[in-house]
Amino acid sequence: MALPFLPMLPTQILLNNLIYDLSEVGIPFDGVPDEAVARPQAWDMARLIRFAGVMGPLSSLFDLATFALLLVVFGARPDEFRTAWFLESMATQILVIFVIRTIGRPWHNRPSAVLAGSSLLALAVALALPFTPAGAWIGFVVPPAPVLAGIAAITVAYLVVAEIVKPFALGSVGTAGAGAAVSAERVRTRPA
Repeated sequence: MALPFLPMLPTQILLNNLIYDLSEVGIPFDGVPDEAVARPQAWDMARLIRFAGVMGPLSSLFDLATFALLLVVFGARPDEFRTAWFLESMATQILVIFVIRTIGRPWHNRPSAVLAGSSLLALAVALALPFTPAGAWIGFVVPPAPVLAGIAAITVAYLVVAEIVKPFALGSVGTAGAGAAVSAERVRTRPA
């Protein structure tokens, strides 16, 4: 699928990167379950490659779904496309942190208040931007309500699927689950 225009303008990409970087300043303040630090852990490149090999293509698949939704279903003009793509990109990359930051379920191992606050504040700024005069200055337009609903649906679907495939991406399929007990067992059986 080739686009006859840039999916985001250079200034929009820079803004996307800046907002995302600011959203994650809370990571150093996030907690780690006691089981995960009970024993030293070694880097496992095979697990890292497996994780990237699953989650990367999953993200790309949803990117393509977003492109198709915007172009085929909604016939978005370039400025509408860029705005919707910016909104979807910001929402998925900020919110997926809550899914991948733990091997367990995100609602069982909640992030620190600082990480949740920095992420959600940055997301709120990103989502509000197209509705402000500054948004127009950057090249954004107010997207139609159906486009916003479509972007919200794709974002929710992405987060749900990311949570579903996370145990496979981590290599914990067929175990007692993707909880802290699995992590603790891996720590105990892995040579230091």
